[in-house]
Amino acid sequence: MKIAQLVSGFDNLSLERGGEVEITGIAYHSGRVEPGNLFVAVKGFRTDGHLYVEEALRRGAAGVVVEEMSLLPPHVPPGVAVVRTADSRMALALLSDRIWGHPSGKLKLVGVTGTNGKTTTTHLVEAAVARAGKVPGIIGTVSYRVAGRELPVERTTPESADLQRILATMVEEGCQMASMEVSSHALALRRVDGCEFAVAAFTNLSQDHLDFHSDMENYYRAKERLFLPVERGGLGAGAAVINIDDSYGRRLVDAAAGRVLTFGRGEHAELRGELLEANLKSSLVSINYGGWKKEGRTSLAGSFNLYNILAALGCAIMLGLDPGESLDGILSHPGVPGRFQAVEEGQDFAVLVDYAHTPDSLCRALEAAREIASGRVIVVFGCGGDRDRGKRPMMGEIAVRLADLVLITSDNPRSEDPEAIMEEIAEGARSFTGGTEYRCLVERRAAIDEAIKEAGPGDVVLIAGKGHEKGQVFADRTVPFDDVDEARSALRRRLCPR
Repeated sequence: MKIAQLVSGFDNLSLERGGEVEITGIAYHSGRVEPGNLFVAVKGFRTDGHLYVEEALRRGAAGVVVEEMSLLPPHVPPGVAVVRTADSRMALALLSDRIWGHPSGKLKLVGVTGTNGKTTTTHLVEAAVARAGKVPGIIGTVSYRVAGRELPVERTTPESADLQRILATMVEEGCQMASMEVSSHALALRRVDGCEFAVAAFTNLSQDHLDFHSDMENYYRAKERLFLPVERGGLGAGAAVINIDDSYGRRLVDAAAGRVLTFGRGEHAELRGELLEANLKSSLVSINYGGWKKEGRTSLAGSFNLYNILAALGCAIMLGLDPGESLDGILSHPGVPGRFQAVEEGQDFAVLVDYAHTPDSLCRALEAAREIASGRVIVVFGCGGDRDRGKRPMMGEIAVRLADLVLITSDNPRSEDPEAIMEEIAEGARSFTGGTEYRCLVERRAAIDEAIKEAGPGDVVLIAGKGHEKGQVFADRTVPFDDVDEARSALRRRLCPR
């Protein structure tokens, strides 16, 4: 495609020279540039892509997109096209969408956003689509899956150029519908600009990522973009599925561009759910939609999963799928790795691994653990370094309020001192005067081992924070670490001591 054709119609792009240059692809990392590519220089948090324009040119870039002409190297070859933009992230997204032929418009794309529940909801949407005999795709924290084929996962929502390539692959391989986690970072950084969302779902909003968004209002505004009409700076999703039990969800109902379907547990919701019975093995739920009612059993434990079921079913309904058939597919899903995942070695107590790493998700996971415990609730958790510090004391207070024994440990400390992070969590634990015991063990493996040694019949041990992750991130290294494997090893040591 000639670059003049590629950039035409975009108000924020100005073709400075080289309109006849042929473009064969797009790149935002200079090391991945191939001859004929258009290199988009993106200003990042750690470095500036403008510093690498020269390297991109050496690797054969046929054109460059820059935010300021003064940032170009002194000698750009005359045959190289130059495009100027006010926002290189937006430019990367819109140009990538055009280069890949607007793939989101060739399948029905579902975007799921919210603080908690995104991963499970997207997997449940995938299950509903598959039950309807359609070919699904999925993009998210745990899986990038195209028609059943796994792709490497880089981040929750890929960078825009990678996202459009994955969506194009889905179209090429016959996917008819796709569900995607849409993070607040992706919305704020315009990774999903250019995507055409058939349905957007909102799960909930609670404190997280305030190191990036600064406050809850900015956090909400980032999420809101998925639902707002295009003329108001949004992505104009064709339909919205919104948790009306959430205060931000109620606010979002009036802002959404398309048809809105609300879900929740109360009479005010169009799509309603009730948890009839819950234990470690399964939950019995009742779903009501416009007079249609159905009960079913699912292996997804925990009352919070009722909301994920409702969100996924709402998406299926808005996609035009049969509610009963969709619910059957959703309820048959075995669960997502690291999401309230049971670890079984024949013990007489429950061990659960969950990704809960925010105050709200830890609260919900502990409440769900209490629902299925006949004995004590023991929790192991920490908080990530270089992330929202404000949630640390909040999570400490929640843990000692809702559990019977709390083991504060290291999560992914990154560049911070793990013991300093633990102390900030402990400050919150000390603020609660209920008398719950808490201990600090900086070695996560030792904390998991101690929790399992402490557990008795009917207890629930909740290992929270890392979920599906396979490594622990320090300042200078990432070491292999899997909470499920560590729990299993600790159980075997307890059950079969040498």
